[in-house]
Amino acid sequence: MPGTLNMPVVPQIRDCGEAPLIEMRSIVKTFKNAAGEFTALRGVTACFYEGEFVSIVGKSGSGKSTLANMITGIDHPTSGQVLIGGVDIHKMNESDMSLWRGRNLGIVFQFFQLMPTLTLLENVILPMYLTGYLDAAGREKRARELLALVGLAGFEDKLPAAVSGGQQQCAAIARALANDPPILIADEPTGNLDSRTADDVFAIFSGLMEAGKTILMVTHDAGLARRTSRTLLLSDGELINPWVAACFPELPHSQMLWLSHHLQERSLDEPRRLDGSTCGLWLFTGGTVQAHLNGTSQARPVTLQPGHFLSALELQAAGAQLILSPNGDGPASALHLDGDAFRKWLQEAPDARRTLQQAARRQYGGEQAGILQRGDQP
Repeated sequence: MPGTLNMPVVPQIRDCGEAPLIEMRSIVKTFKNAAGEFTALRGVTACFYEGEFVSIVGKSGSGKSTLANMITGIDHPTSGQVLIGGVDIHKMNESDMSLWRGRNLGIVFQFFQLMPTLTLLENVILPMYLTGYLDAAGREKRARELLALVGLAGFEDKLPAAVSGGQQQCAAIARALANDPPILIADEPTGNLDSRTADDVFAIFSGLMEAGKTILMVTHDAGLARRTSRTLLLSDGELINPWVAACFPELPHSQMLWLSHHLQERSLDEPRRLDGSTCGLWLFTGGTVQAHLNGTSQARPVTLQPGHFLSALELQAAGAQLILSPNGDGPASALHLDGDAFRKWLQEAPDARRTLQQAARRQYGGEQAGILQRGDQP
């Protein structure tokens, strides 16, 4: 029987043939100011599907809010396309864009953006009035229902200043839902809330996803991001490969991005013989492979699944060659960094060695760095 490993962390990647609800194609956004030019997004390509709850995370200045603004139409790309329901939204004029946005998007801001002189009920009615959605009686009825949905029944006649920050954010969510849009964009919706209130707001979003809404949430909160159905990680305006982010979460974002640029897609359709100088780094993304140390008494191969990895460090620790063989009817797939590039990376980023060793111990268990242990070792 093959050896067993700890379960890999597998990113949620949609590749099922369905048409995306939102498609971003090679989006570049460059801002110009007195100091020169700054590129906030660098060729971002991403898809979002109906009924998803996707978090967009990254450090300050990584491009998260700019990406959200591309989808809402608040900002325009320097180049590239944003298609929503097959419509290139940035080809609309401002009047058509405003009407389209009111009917198709609900936007939740970090600082709530409620009208201070209107009651909570009036704030929720306002988007319906501006787009002509429902009649007067229908608008009030729907506004009351939405406020009850977010836990604000009995607060309809309160002004925003008379309720807490968490209640204001809940009112803002109700307002975003006023025209029953299929998509919600939330930019740091819990950034000004305590952890308990943030959990309450997250629970509302989760319920909306279960009701069929598509939600994109920009957030700094890694804990909340882990609870969404999928996460996109941005660094310096680029998307980090989700397999890299899932397998090596301790790496600095700059090194994740370097790996995203240099890993090459590979197909394993026949056995490969590797040693410590030629192995480099393999990150498995599809199918399964068996790894068997050659020239040792190890009797059982190790089965590597999507989300598992193998690097030259393990082979060097084992002191042997390795045979990788596809395990199944079809080829396996992987991302590969060749031996020379791998050695260069370790030389230029010495902390990467320790991170790989930690990831290997987590993946294979135990404290030994040599994850493919020789069968003749105690």
